[in-house]
Order: sequence, then structure tokens, then C-alpha cells
Amino acid sequence: MSKILVLNMGMKSIRSIIFDNEGNKLASASVPISTALEEECVTQDPNEWWEKGKQVISQSIEELGTNVIDYITVTTSSACLVCVDAKINALLPCMMVSDKRARKESEQIKSAKAFKKIWENTGLDMDSYLMTPKALWVKNNHPDLYTDIYKFLAPNDFLIAKLSDGICVTDYMNAQKWHYDMTENCYPDTLLREIGLDMDKLPEVLSLGTYVSNVSQKASTETGLSTDTKIIVSTYDAICSFVGSGVTKEGEACDISGTVTVFRTVASGLSNKKLKGIQQIPYKEQNLCILGGSNNMGGSLIEWVKQCYYQNEDLPYELMEKDAREAGEGAGGLIFLPYLLGERAPIWDSDARGVFFGLERSHTRKEMTRAVFESTGFIDLDMIHAIEKNGGRVDKIRLSGGLARVGLISQMKADITGKYIEVLDEFETTASGAAVIALLGQKELQDLDDAAEKFANVRMIIKPNRKKHEKYLKLYQLYKETYETIKPLFPKRKEIVSQVLGDKKIKIENL
Repeated sequence: MSKILVLNMGMKSIRSIIFDNEGNKLASASVPISTALEEECVTQDPNEWWEKGKQVISQSIEELGTNVIDYITVTTSSACLVCVDAKINALLPCMMVSDKRARKESEQIKSAKAFKKIWENTGLDMDSYLMTPKALWVKNNHPDLYTDIYKFLAPNDFLIAKLSDGICVTDYMNAQKWHYDMTENCYPDTLLREIGLDMDKLPEVLSLGTYVSNVSQKASTETGLSTDTKIIVSTYDAICSFVGSGVTKEGEACDISGTVTVFRTVASGLSNKKLKGIQQIPYKEQNLCILGGSNNMGGSLIEWVKQCYYQNEDLPYELMEKDAREAGEGAGGLIFLPYLLGERAPIWDSDARGVFFGLERSHTRKEMTRAVFESTGFIDLDMIHAIEKNGGRVDKIRLSGGLARVGLISQMKADITGKYIEVLDEFETTASGAAVIALLGQKELQDLDDAAEKFANVRMIIKPNRKKHEKYLKLYQLYKETYETIKPLFPKRKEIVSQVLGDKKIKIENL
């Protein structure tokens, strides 16, 4: 029976999880990683990734009791820029997906002559979270360093390069963040030349499930892996979590709420149709399109509430859920906009920030906690409406990720969306999805249905309360109107805050 190790890194931790090809979890290890935040900057240290990656790989192998592992694959956040030299040393902190420094570069690229055609071909607009603006920001702000850059990599690519002793490759879904044309199978060379970026600094693009190399002797010595272990390309975490959720048919959707919330569904066949508010990602090997997107905060909203109101409690999560239950539906008329780091899909507003609307003298942390809990359901309903406006449909939702462990939130999502919720037995769908992609590529699994049967078991089905759903639809309308009303103030706030407060850097161990 084959074994696969998945190195899975999110915003707050790096994990090593070992599965067999029947979907059984055999061993795991995890350690936290740090994130540095400023008003515009969100960074992590790639050197910390590798040091802690080696640590968790070694620990999981020790738990397994053998280093005889057939495959290893890596999945991390997408649209995070790592600049490395020829020896795969990181030259700068990684610009994470929610880093917004490249706003000016994004606008500059939008005005380029070549961009219109690129946009038409890919259906992907330009935004500061993407890779090309970030790379241009590096060139504009670190011109001397730019010449020393051997490759621009995503975190997946960086860790694969470390495991293989210098092989720099990526997958076509990660390459899409460079406006890679999946139909023509090429980077936007005309655009890159126009804005002055060297295309040879970008990694080679591979199909999902492709064999890269065996683990190098150096990486074997540092991690304990065997040099017989094959390195296989999967893709970034949001797509892996979708695959791991077992969604295979139109009408099925998934909500994976770890640090962020990933909400996606599937459409059969491949399409170049432009979508509004959401993204479509062709999964060419399976002849389908993945529709939806990711936001900037999901489970991290609950961590924020804990830090604000429950930091000194012995059982913070239990008390948060108790308080939210006691506050009742609608949180006493309190609405929360969950845009603490700006927002991606479906509103794409990097200036937006969190707002409590309707705060009254009678409100306590109970109502505030309830309002934050309810906002996680409004996030899903927002995504459902965006998918439906683009011709997709959502009949039921598969739920996983750390937030799925909070029973009240799972019930809220059913009540707010009006959809049946299937809670998965395996919360680590990102890791299991990466394993599935790699095993499909290596012919260890037949197809997605075979993978879903082995890796995505439903533990519980939650039925929506129709009366509560009708109430929540009215509250959702207020939620939407609150954002639309306040929206013009967000850019003004940004400008004034920059003038008055300047930049303030903080370090977060658990985002």
C-alpha cells in the first residue's frame, strides 16, 4: 500500500500529514509559524518555513515508524511571492496573498497596452494580490536586488526546490496568478516585456500530479526522508481543499474554513467565460471548472474574537460558543462586516475593514461574538449569490476546516444559506486534497469519485431551520446595505490613517 506525505503550510502553521492511498491518516505533526503585519504589508519568513518544515517532516516520520514513503507533495497559500537566488536562498520576506503594497503597480499594469488582450484571454483582472504586480513592486523598490533574483516562486515552489536541491517548477494553477494562459499554455510574455519583467525569472510550469524528482540527498539528511521518495506537484491550498472535500457534481459546493474561507463549486467541462466576483479555474486533468473563491479571513475571525474578549479564559472556545448561543439570532440587532484584512471574493475591496454596525449600550461581548459568528454565514451566502449570478448553482454544502468544529457556526451556516450542510469526518481537507491530486497523477486513484469515496466521508448532515432562514435573509440584506453605504469611506479612512498614524508593524504568532 502506497504512502504519501503532504507538507501543508497555511498562514498560522506548517503541518506534515502522512496518508496511505486508501485515505487513512497514518501520522501527523504541526508547529506554528509567524506572520508580520503592517497597514499594507503582510509577510512571512521563508527560512522559517523550511526549518519548521524539516522539523514536522521528521516528527511525522518518527510517529509513522519508518521513512519508507512513496511520495511527497507540498501545498501552501497561493499568490505569495518568494524571491530567491540561484542557491534558493530567500532574498526578501515573502509577500503574502493579502499584502497590498503593489497597488500602484497593479494600476500600472492595467494601463499597459498588452494587458487588455491578456485579460480577454484569461478572464482574470489585475489586482495587487497577484504575482505580477508584486514582482514589479520588488523591481521598482529594490532595483539592486532585482538583478540577484534567480526565480520568483510561490511557497509551494520554494519548498519543492528545497526538497529537490534547486529544481524550480510550479503548477499551472499557481501560474495562473501570473496570468498564465491555460489555453495556450504560456506566460504573458508580451505583457512582461512591456512592464520590464524578465520571464526567465519565472519557474517552469507543470501539470498537476507530475513527478519532479526524488528527494535530494541533502534534503534526505535534513528531514529523514528516503531518497527513494518521489516529489509530486499538486497545487495551492484552496484548490487542494476543494478536491479533498469530495465535491464532484454540479450543485455540490464546499466551505473550507481554516484561516480563510474557501467556497467553491464545480461546473462540468472547461470554459473561458468571464465571471464577475468569483474565479473559475480549469482542472484540465479532470475536464471540469472549479468556480468560487477565497476570502481573507475565516477561522481567523474567531481567533481575533478570542484575542479581544476571551484571552484570559480557561476554555475560550467553549465560552465563546455559549455566549453566542445566549445572544440569540441577530445578535440583538448587531451586524459585523468581517473585512479585517480587506476582502477578496466576491467584493474584491482591499480598502474595506471590519465594522460593527448597530452597537447599543445594552450590547456586550456576547452580542459581538454572535455577530462575528453570523458573519461567517453571510460570507457563504455572499459567495452563493455570486456563483448563482454567474450561472452556477449550489444545492448543498460540504463543510470542513477548523471552523467546522464549532457546532453553532455550522448550524448558523445552514440556517443563513438555507442549504443542507454535510460536515466531513476529515477536517484536514487541504492535506487530503493534495494527496488526492498527487495520487491521481501517479495513477494510484482512478478518478475524483474514487478519491471522494476514500478520502471524504460525511460525518453529519445539518438541516436548515426555515423560519430562522427567513429572518437571516433580512439581516443579510442589512449586512449588504451596510457595506455598500460605508464603502466610499474606506479609501478616505486609509488616507487619513496613513497621515495620522503612519505604519505600525506587529507580529502575530497565530493569525
